[in-house]
Amino acid sequence: MMNISYQSTRGGEQGVTASQAILKGLACDGGLFMPDRIPRLELSMKELAGKTYQETAYEVMKLFLTDFTKEELKACIDGAYDSKFDTEVIAPLVKADGAYYLELFHGSTIAFKDMALSILPHLMTTAARKNHMDKEIVILTATSGDTGKAAMAGFADVPGTRIIVFYPKDGVSRIQEIQMVTQKGDNTAVVAIHGNFDDAQTGVKQIFGDKEFAKELEEKGFVFSSANSINIGRLVPQVVYYVYAYAQLLNNGEIQDGEKINVTVPTGNFGNILAAYLAKHMGVPIDKLICASNDNKVLYDFFRTGTYDRKRDFLLTISPSMDILISSNLERLIYLSAGCDGEKTAALMDDLARTGAYTVSGDMRERMKDFVGGFATEQEDREAIKEVYQNTGYVMDTHTGVACAVYGKYRQESGDPRKTVIASTASPYKFSRSVMEAIRGEGLPEDEFQVIDLLSQASGVEIPQAVEEIRKAPIRHTRECGREEMKRTVEEILGLL
Repeated sequence: MMNISYQSTRGGEQGVTASQAILKGLACDGGLFMPDRIPRLELSMKELAGKTYQETAYEVMKLFLTDFTKEELKACIDGAYDSKFDTEVIAPLVKADGAYYLELFHGSTIAFKDMALSILPHLMTTAARKNHMDKEIVILTATSGDTGKAAMAGFADVPGTRIIVFYPKDGVSRIQEIQMVTQKGDNTAVVAIHGNFDDAQTGVKQIFGDKEFAKELEEKGFVFSSANSINIGRLVPQVVYYVYAYAQLLNNGEIQDGEKINVTVPTGNFGNILAAYLAKHMGVPIDKLICASNDNKVLYDFFRTGTYDRKRDFLLTISPSMDILISSNLERLIYLSAGCDGEKTAALMDDLARTGAYTVSGDMRERMKDFVGGFATEQEDREAIKEVYQNTGYVMDTHTGVACAVYGKYRQESGDPRKTVIASTASPYKFSRSVMEAIRGEGLPEDEFQVIDLLSQASGVEIPQAVEEIRKAPIRHTRECGREEMKRTVEEILGLL
């Protein structure tokens, strides 16, 4: 098997190993690392059908992370996908109301980010050893709600690492916020910024791009890396669950071998649906990739027109993890659609930074025809949650509700009868108030945990440990800052001031 190397989407770095790309997070030129080719699966879907999640993870990840030994990679997988997940199959498929819900929220923080962030600390510390890293790794990340908690849970008290998370004050659900501000671990820090997620994400990217600051930190024994989905070590593990989902449909006799399925993904930063696209190009029989947006429908407009335009109002919705106007991982699709032309990708990203918009060519749009954009309003989101609950008793969160509503509209408009997997990205308990308002209407108790108890009664699903443990947990993080103060705040946290 030939080794895969990584290069920047903007052309400035090439020949980087997988472990180096994981450690760096972001390329020196501000681009994202991509493999020099997308590998093909070595086993057929029939052969994968009987495998466990852990075995599937190894078969996928070994193809991308070619400088990790078999022993190293298996140790990372075994350390990640263990009893911290509350179901043995890790990512169950649940059939409800004509679709298959891929439940990605059975990890320790009840969101899909656990699927990748459970393994990233293992990959990163292994990569540090492989590359004789003698600096303390500072994980710097922005979150729209779920990445922050999942990253902190993964990296809490991991030797040789620190983690600093920025989240938008008043831009996440109350449960998401409580999960973050109660996080244990002497190496964890959480900061609420006065701004939205795009402000947090832009601020983090600016810190990564500050060469002088990086040099200063290195002299003091620190090096930055990222836990966002801009890190290839986050993206590769996400490919696994789409391979696993198809294999399980086959194993359960729901589809014939080779039968194509569609995948619908509630989309913010574009990493999750990009992972499905990579799975397709590895050989998984996927037809359409249905990109579901909420009212912040910048991706829907992009797939409809070929123009990406972030110059619009930023809307706060009941699906806050999708409240994003700058979808960072879309850059990787742009790069692939430009024929892996770093110069062309860099020019488009420069347009975005300077003018707030860019337009892709007809050829590039043709290469993106696997994608279908759709969006759902808040009202349609609520209606989808209520309808599926009334029809089946199945309760979904507000992000999965967006995907469900978009899938329903797509099926009605296209007449496409293909079986469809919907990525269910969070437990309904993470957004209990919005979910219960969708099911029951107004008039809920003010106390968040009383609402959670009502949701437990309505769903018949036991309250997850992740929620129970924060019911009385002390607040440990109270730091806030303005969007212009992020760099200074990092310096304070690291004791540099």
